This record gives sequence, structure tokens and C-alpha cells, in this order.
Amino acid sequence: MLQKLTVLLGVFVVMALSNAVVPVLPDFGEGAAVQGAVYSAYFLGAFITVLPAGIASDRIGRVPLVRAGLLLTLASGVLIFLFPSGLPLLAFRVIEGIGAGLFLSAALAWTNSHASSARLSGYFMAALNIGLVMGLLLTGWLDAVLESHLAGIAFFTVLAVPAAVMSVAFREGDHAGFARADLPLIVRDYFWLFAATVVLIGMTGAIAAVYPEYTGGDPSLLALQLATVNIATIVVVLVAPRFNLRPIPTIRVSSLLMGAAVVAGYVTPYAFPVIGALAGMVMVAALAFLAETRLEQGVMVGLFNTASYAGFTFLSALAGLVAGYSGFLPAFLLLAGIAAAIAVPIGRCRCRHPG
Repeated sequence: MLQKLTVLLGVFVVMALSNAVVPVLPDFGEGAAVQGAVYSAYFLGAFITVLPAGIASDRIGRVPLVRAGLLLTLASGVLIFLFPSGLPLLAFRVIEGIGAGLFLSAALAWTNSHASSARLSGYFMAALNIGLVMGLLLTGWLDAVLESHLAGIAFFTVLAVPAAVMSVAFREGDHAGFARADLPLIVRDYFWLFAATVVLIGMTGAIAAVYPEYTGGDPSLLALQLATVNIATIVVVLVAPRFNLRPIPTIRVSSLLMGAAVVAGYVTPYAFPVIGALAGMVMVAALAFLAETRLEQGVMVGLFNTASYAGFTFLSALAGLVAGYSGFLPAFLLLAGIAAAIAVPIGRCRCRHPG
């Protein structure tokens, strides 16, 4: 029980701290391009870390990476609070992402190797999204009450302390019985599965990156609106493991619906729960399939996390640049087109079990 609690509290804190800048992005810099850079810097750090961390977790174990990830999360929170602007802010957001990458790949590999991987992975993704929601809501509320855009950063940095302390008691799980993963072969066979992950999961981050500047609304209201994305994801990742979702049909349908939902998001935030629910469906289908391959889960979830963070990093930056130079409607239309387009090549995925 203590192992599971460490993993769930850890992912909650890591995600909450990462999202604590979103409702108050305009306070960290002017313009959609600058705010997109602040938002995506974290994802860049995670993107370059999650695959090496996944491979390392299969070789040296999950424990040291879980501990290192939580310590880096704690340290980066302190540094962002002390240096909340300019290049230092971008650098510390990258460091925060590196810590998240170490923790997420190791913790998700531990989870996806568990005997009850489908149920436990659902809890893991639910805790992850609860962290994202609370990062939005508490930051927006604290900003309104204390009139400080750094209040959310401070709160979740303090909360990272017990998570880091609990990691001292974290122990390796039983991940025997998983075959050695051939990385080039996996990338070849599952390329379109991971490409779809880039687009359909990364889409939630891209919307969050541009929406605050698009509306210019009150941070507390923005937090509530964006939180509906993650709330819908939480519901789906807890319910969907009860069903036998296969990756190709799930992704094909989700991509078409995602394109429509992103276009609707330009008009109304009521489309956001649909975006979150569709992302949750893709998460459940992909993680369940990867666990069933019985290949080393550090490599498999490392690739999954790499794809997710690639979407958060590059789609967010792209959306910010297009919004900054061409306007918000072209940014939303571009994202919608990318989402819908993935329905075509997903049929080329060799999404099969190895034996």
C-alpha cells in the first residue's frame, strides 16, 4: 500500500506543480509566443528525459529514478519561486520537466508491470489528471485570494516535501516475466500508435497553452474552464479499463471527434470536456495494449511518455506561434486538422502482440 501511495502522491504533486503556471501565464510574460515558451519549456525537459529514464528503469531499477525525480521537482519549485521571470524561469521549467520525466517513466513502468496493471494504471492516470486539475484550480483561487501568481507554485512545492520523504521507503516491484525490448523494432511496429499519442494527448496541452491569452479572462475562471479537460479524463481513465479498448479503432474514432471538438473549443469552452474524454480513451487503449505485449515496460512507457511530451512540447509551441503571428482562429483550425488527419495513417500501425 505504501508503494502505491508514494507513486500516486508523487504523480499528483509533479503534475500539479507543472500546471500551476497555466492560469497565470500572462503574469510570467507578455504575448502568446512568450507564454507558449514558458508553458512548453517544462515539456521540453520531460520530452528529452522520459525515454532514457524508461530504459534506465529496466536496467538499474525504478527506485533511484523515482527518488531523483521527486527531489528535482522539489528543487525546481523552489527555484521558480525565487526566479520567476526571464531566462532563469525557462531554465528552471526545463529542470522541472527533467524531474517529471525521471519520475513518470519509472513510476509508470512500475505501475504497468504490476499484476493489476490495468486497474492500477487507471488510478495512476487519474491521480495524474487530478494533479493537473488541482494545479489549475488552487492556483487560480490562491491568485484571487492572495493576489500573487506565485502562490500556487509555493503551495505545491511545499506539498512535494512529503512525497520526496515517502520515496525513501519506495521499493522495486516484481517486473519479472517481461521480455527484453528491441527499441528499433518497437518503434517500427508501433510508430503510428506513438504518433497518434503525440497528437491526441498533446492536444490537451496545446489548448491549455493558448486559451488563457485567447480569452484574457480571470485566472480563476480560466482554471475552472481548463480543469474540465482533466476532470473528463479522470472519469474516462477510471471507467474505460472495464472495456476491451483496442488501439486502432479507438484512435481512429477519437481523432475524428477530437478535430471537431477543437474547432468547437474556439467557440465555447463546453467542448473542453470532450477533448479531455477523448484523450483519456487514447491513454487507456494505448497503455493496456503496451502492458499486454509483455515487453519491458520501462522502454514501452518511456516511448509512450516521450510521445505524450512531444505533443505537449511541440504542439503547444506551434499553437502559440501561430496564434501570436496569425491569430487564434488559424491556430485552432491547424490543431483540429492535425487531430483529424491522424485517422488515416493509424491503420498502418502493426499494433499486434509479439507472440
